[in-house]
Amino acid sequence: MHNPNDFEKSIGRVIGHIFGNDVKPANIRRLSGGASQETWLISTEAQPVILRRVPHGISKPANSTSITMQTEAALVEAAANAGVKAPKVLYTLTAADDLGYGFIMDYVDGETIARPILRDPEFADARENLSRQCGEELAKIHALDIRSIDGVSRMSGLAQIDQYEAIYRDMGVSRPIFELALQWLRQTAPQPLADVLVHGDFRLGNLMVKSSGLAAVLDWELAHIGDPREDLGWICVNSWRFGKTQNRVGGFGTIEPMLEAYNQHRGLNLQPQDIDWWEALGIWKWGIMCLIMYEAFRSGSDESVERAAIGRRVSETEIDLINLLERAHA
Repeated sequence: MHNPNDFEKSIGRVIGHIFGNDVKPANIRRLSGGASQETWLISTEAQPVILRRVPHGISKPANSTSITMQTEAALVEAAANAGVKAPKVLYTLTAADDLGYGFIMDYVDGETIARPILRDPEFADARENLSRQCGEELAKIHALDIRSIDGVSRMSGLAQIDQYEAIYRDMGVSRPIFELALQWLRQTAPQPLADVLVHGDFRLGNLMVKSSGLAAVLDWELAHIGDPREDLGWICVNSWRFGKTQNRVGGFGTIEPMLEAYNQHRGLNLQPQDIDWWEALGIWKWGIMCLIMYEAFRSGSDESVERAAIGRRVSETEIDLINLLERAHA
């Protein structure tokens, strides 16, 4: 979209809007995090900041399920203002900025990579606190009033099953475990709870963690209106335990502290078994996503090692579904 000099000049003008024309960017560096969006660290004399924008600044594809960057910025700002551990949004890009679609927010120090969070001694105290802190933050997120924010769609659990089944059928594959799980999900779907704002991807990788615990909730691009148990189930999906399978919540903790904190803040009485269906839905959805990755690699549309590696994880989700279904029928 721009050559490097034009990009740096545009960044400089935006930094001037935020901090004053005397403040200039000292260093601009693309970070590796963010599979679907660009993340840039901008060092300035005032403070470091983060630019989050769609690839090359171009608007999302028409068939994307992600919200727009403008909507994401509004949600993150509303969350931070309501006391959620979310970065402060400093500026939302406009057409005049010549940088495309995105926003600039505070830099939050910490770690997002699961391996050190789950294994390094530095994060031992964090691991003790994270389950409870996740329950507290999800309760705050689910209590947000976003009626003034446009562009957030509603997506129930059953609607997601319809959406992902259509994708699965279009691929023309037959996976017996997926077929069994699909029948079970449809036959045992729970009555929905009152709609809330669902983060949509609340898990390690999208949580900034420091030595004392949770520092920030990141990557709100999949936010939507739906059942609160979706977020609680998603962080329990075995794929997001990153090898620490004995710890149901994110690989770092048990589910009881998370639900206790969540129930206390929301006035509910959710029990571990109330999350089983949503965990199964999350596993099944991730399995379909892995199939999509494999198909992209197989067809040659994306021959990256990442697509092939994620595609191989289909079998992991099938094992996880068998284990969960056996637990549900025990």
